[in-house]
Amino acid sequence: MINALISVLPLIVILVLLFKRVNMIAAGLVGGILAMLIGGISLAAANKIFLDTMPLLLTIMVPIINSAIAFAVFKSGGYTSALTLMNRAVNGRVEMMAVFIVFLQAAATYMSGIGGGTAVVLAPLAFAAVGVIPEVIAGMSIAAAVSFTTSPASLESSIYSKLTGVGVQDYVSFMRPYWIIFSLIALGIAYYGAKKRGVLVQPGSPVEQNTSTDAELWRTTLPAIFLLFSVLAGPFVNKAVGMPLLSPLVYSITTILLIAVCTKMKINDSFNALMDGSSYILTRLFGVGFFLTFIYMIEKIGAFKTIASIAQAAPDWLMNPAAVLAGFLIGVPAGAYVGTVLAMIIPVTVALKFSPLSMGFVVMGVGLGSQMSFVNITMQALSSGFQIPIEQVSKGNSPWVLMCMAILLVMSLVLV
Repeated sequence: MINALISVLPLIVILVLLFKRVNMIAAGLVGGILAMLIGGISLAAANKIFLDTMPLLLTIMVPIINSAIAFAVFKSGGYTSALTLMNRAVNGRVEMMAVFIVFLQAAATYMSGIGGGTAVVLAPLAFAAVGVIPEVIAGMSIAAAVSFTTSPASLESSIYSKLTGVGVQDYVSFMRPYWIIFSLIALGIAYYGAKKRGVLVQPGSPVEQNTSTDAELWRTTLPAIFLLFSVLAGPFVNKAVGMPLLSPLVYSITTILLIAVCTKMKINDSFNALMDGSSYILTRLFGVGFFLTFIYMIEKIGAFKTIASIAQAAPDWLMNPAAVLAGFLIGVPAGAYVGTVLAMIIPVTVALKFSPLSMGFVVMGVGLGSQMSFVNITMQALSSGFQIPIEQVSKGNSPWVLMCMAILLVMSLVLV
């Protein structure tokens, strides 16, 4: 028993450090050193784990490609044009604008796999368009969480795939219905809040100042529409025609060419934006590679087997909801990078032989928890964009995130 408890000590230390907002690599390093001391792991063995781990993460190309393309679409003004078109279509009706803003947050995050990067662009536009509506902010947060945890382009989906052996596309396919359900809930929350508060579109906002014709706006929005269609419908189209008609190579180049043709961005700038867009996810993959190295060291000393044996003592019918709740509770204080939390939780669910769907619910639970975290990137972007303290964002999100979490717990109890 003492040896089992000692094996878990590095994980506990990492969690405590993450709770205290210590850099994830620094926290992982402390835990990794402890694991080396406890398990007698040599420097040579540690170096081999590191060199084996980094290449695995850096071969996750589809998320990198999609993230880069989405960034280029942002830079070209595609989402501002879409907001402007919507504002004109609804004559400034705030509830419809709120719904469309959250829809864009969900769609853009799903395409890029990055909630924070999407919120950085959309939050200032939303603030200018509808003002500070807590329910709109909550809707954006929830939409971001369920999108980046189920996106074919996200780091989280990639980590899930690497740790479980389930293909990214397979994971995305069986999680898509739940992404849609929670995205619709997020839209409903935004609609309710905007209808209730009745805030009008702000005079002088980017959507009102845009003097482009509808035809020009539709043209500027076309790359975003094409990218969204390719990401969502690409697998079905490819299967139907029997060839990779909408493969990452095809839709990435086509989207960039559409940007050059349909917007004011020149062809060189379009490709520069594509390259610049890869830096965000590549940087985080690099950091997660270091962190996973230390997690794999901890795995070597039996930490996850110990946790699995404790969890197995719980009644079978409660194991799935308990794992989802644990992911949520860890995501609240340590949700700066959801991928780092998944690196600790997923190996436990694998050891417990959870189904792929059950593990998907755990991933989504961590994502929801992160939307109450003061250190989460999406939360920070919303705080900056809406010009309010992050504490206010977290407080406004809490009732709605908890409501979604309750629904997710019921799903994990009934559907798995």
